[in-house]
Amino acid sequence: DLFKCQIFREEEEEMEREPTRVMVAVNESTIKGKPHPSISSKRAFEWTLEKMIRSNTSDFKILLLHVHVVDEDGFDEVDSIYASPDDFKESNKSKGLHLLEFFVKKCHEIGVSCEAWIKKGDPKDVICQEVSRVRPDLLVLGSRGLGRFQKVFVGTVSGFCVKHAECPVLTIKRNADETPSDLADD
Repeated sequence: DLFKCQIFREEEEEMEREPTRVMVAVNESTIKGKPHPSISSKRAFEWTLEKMIRSNTSDFKILLLHVHVVDEDGFDEVDSIYASPDDFKESNKSKGLHLLEFFVKKCHEIGVSCEAWIKKGDPKDVICQEVSRVRPDLLVLGSRGLGRFQKVFVGTVSGFCVKHAECPVLTIKRNADETPSDLADD
């Protein structure tokens, strides 16, 4: 009876455990004519699914954040949260929604729960603000793998977030065979 009680208590604790919340910051490709996820953010997302989540879909929740860099196009902040492919059916395809739709569909294909949203501003600042607000267990970012010279002129969001985000940060480099001719492109 003591053995049965111990098993019951372990099962009860397992049911009460919250899923590990992994925030993945995603962005659009900077390569002209390519309205798709950037190489680095797609790689970070795929790595998260393959190496962390694997088949433990109920143990994780993916939080997808896209930061729209502010320009003069009149883009308004999107406050809606997108958690299912159906959420995109009635929405207009404003900037970034097609990007989030790509990642949300992938999450649902493998059965992992997710939330996705768009904020506007400087990506490094907004990502750190959202980490403070949402409190994920881990932040996963793609990294272009720029050298010192390029970092001075281009800067890196991942480097800033490693230093300033209020949670553990994992950066995933894109594969060498995915590197475009211009290293600053992604």
